[in-house]
Parts: sequence; structure tokens; C-alpha cells
Amino acid sequence: MIGGACQADLAVLVISARKGEFETGFERGGQTREHVMLAKTAGIKHLIILINKMDDSTVQWSEKRYNECKEKLVPYLKKVGFYSKDITFMPCSGLTGANLRDPIDENVCSWFKGPAFIPYINDLPPLNRNVTGPFMMPIVDRYNDRGTIVMGKVESGGCKKGDNLLVMPNKTMVNIDLLWRDEDEVSAVRCGENVKVKLRGVEEADVAPGFVLCDPSSPCKTGKIFDAQVAILEHKSIICAGYSAVCHMHTVAEEVTVKLLICTVDKKTGERSKVRPRFVKQEQIAIMRFEATGVICMEAFKDYPQLGRFTLRDEGKTIAIGKVLKVVE
Repeated sequence: MIGGACQADLAVLVISARKGEFETGFERGGQTREHVMLAKTAGIKHLIILINKMDDSTVQWSEKRYNECKEKLVPYLKKVGFYSKDITFMPCSGLTGANLRDPIDENVCSWFKGPAFIPYINDLPPLNRNVTGPFMMPIVDRYNDRGTIVMGKVESGGCKKGDNLLVMPNKTMVNIDLLWRDEDEVSAVRCGENVKVKLRGVEEADVAPGFVLCDPSSPCKTGKIFDAQVAILEHKSIICAGYSAVCHMHTVAEEVTVKLLICTVDKKTGERSKVRPRFVKQEQIAIMRFEATGVICMEAFKDYPQLGRFTLRDEGKTIAIGKVLKVVE
């Protein structure tokens, strides 16, 4: 889920309108909440919510039930950080195919006047890309096929066949042998594309998911200690120095420990506290210093959002989301 969301620009959340099913997924500890939060932290800005199973015998294309699901979801989506303009709701039925490719028949549902799902996606405006920046591609996976092949999404800049690049954090110089986009061989790739790259000059064993392929003239930052602003979403006990959790940042999963709490941040005003807190708890925002067990490739959030945002997970639950303010060492 996390690996896939890191490579996406847009998410479609499919929700069941059937009585009981929607409630189970959305209550505390339900998967719906978890998926929405992970999508937001992975950098997905636009969310389409398909309210499915509208043809079910307990729903029967009821506008009241559709609005009920919508009203329960919106406050949570706003809390996680989605703006109203970035959320689109649509009723549909996967079983009959209603409102997926073709608009709904008037006789079936007369109250929904919006577009069907696939035409709506096709008409979305193109996204802003950092096309002119230095090349950066976090590696999602790698395998050996008569040479080392790595896969990932280009987050900044572009590259072409024959270019020399750097693998961080190992600082290994490599040369691009072949490039593929959507299984087709190409001569160049650019920002926003999911690609496969065949590299010369590095063994498969020396590359791991979470490494970053970048431009030798401006390599991405690496470090073990970093300062970050963290919003604690759900955690029963307090968090203080010495607490450790698993940090998921772009394609990396690394254990981190809280070294010290620097200050708390007021949710409404954004002001920082003058005194150092001894601990923080659920619903608070704090600036903390973390230490990772290994070296992580990362950037400050303001420079490269995709390489500067992360989630903290503990016991299989997402407890906090954060953004890197600076790499200390």
C-alpha cells in the first residue's frame, strides 16, 4: 500500500454504501481511515471517492444514504489535510458498471448529474512537475536480468540513455544502459513517469529499495539525524525522548528513535512554544530530532516534498505523519 501510493499522483478510494460495510471500514481502527491517511502522506493531492454498491438491496440508489456516507467522510478528510476542492464524490455500481464509463441512466438514479468516473479522470488538468530540477528517482525495487535493473518514479528532472548518474547513499557512479517506460524501450524519461532503468557499474546486491538515483552535480542529501515537524494522529500513550518507531519515507522503511523534543507547534496559529516539552501526546504537533539506525536519503520538505514527507508506524498502525525540516548530519 505504502510503496504503491508513493508512485501515484491521484487516488481513488472505493467505499461500500451497503449498510454495515461502510460503518465497519470507517470506525476507529478501520482500513478506510488508514488508507486515506497514507495516501495524503505519500503526497497524493487529489482524491476521488467512489461510493460503490449503490445498487445493493439495502441502498437502492438512495440519495439519503449517499449523503450520509459523504457527511461522515468529509470532516475526517479535512482533518487529514485534503481541501474541499481536491475531493470528488461519485456514486457507482461495480457490479452493473453504472457511472463508471457511461453516465447513470435517469430511470435508475435521477439525482446525480455529474460526469461518469473514467471521463472525469481523462478531463483532469495536467499536474505541475519539477521538470527543470536535478534528476532524482527513489528506487522502489531492483532485480537482475543480464545486468542490474532498478524501478521507480522520477520525482524531479529527467535523464536520457548514456547519462552518468550517482546512486546515493553509496555514492556509486553508474551509467544508464537502457530505459523503459510502461514496458516500452525509450531514449529519455522525465519527471512524473514510472520507469525501469538498466544500470552499468553497479551490482544488484549493492542497491536496495530506498536508495536514490540522482544527478552527480547535485546529489540528494543523506543522513542519520534529522529535525522534523510531526503531527501525532493516534497514539494511546505519550511520546518522549527514547521512543522508537518505523519511519516510512518515499521508498525507505527504517527504524528511528526520538533524540529530543524541540518544541510544540500551536495548531491554529502555527506559533512555536518557548519551552521544551517533556512529552507530546495524541492530536499535538511537535518539532522533534530523530536518529535513524541507518543512513537515509532525504531532502527538506520545502525543497523536494516527495523526499521530505514520512509516516511513523508502530505495531502495524500509522501513529504520526511528518515533514523533514532539515538534515542535521
